[in-house]
Amino acid sequence: MFLKKIDGPRAVQLPDGSFMTRADLPPATTRRWVASRKAAVVRAVAAGLITRETALRIYDISQEEFDAWVSAVANHGETALRTTAIQKYRQP
Repeated sequence: MFLKKIDGPRAVQLPDGSFMTRADLPPATTRRWVASRKAAVVRAVAAGLITRETALRIYDISQEEFDAWVSAVANHGETALRTTAIQKYRQP
């Protein structure tokens, strides 16, 4: 088996005890961002699997968009990442 040289860990343990690997991340070509994919990227950055800068570069997302995802998860949980829930969780 051939293992590609990468920077950083290959797997991390999440606070709930489960493990997340780089294979659990969405593909770099992702253009349709559903809540589960957004949550996976936010969890990976929070756990140290990838850096914030790497996530922004790989997925071609802006800092503001990523900050909005992190804020939504921190304030309301992962369900706030759903597009249909924007009005429900939007700040007045």
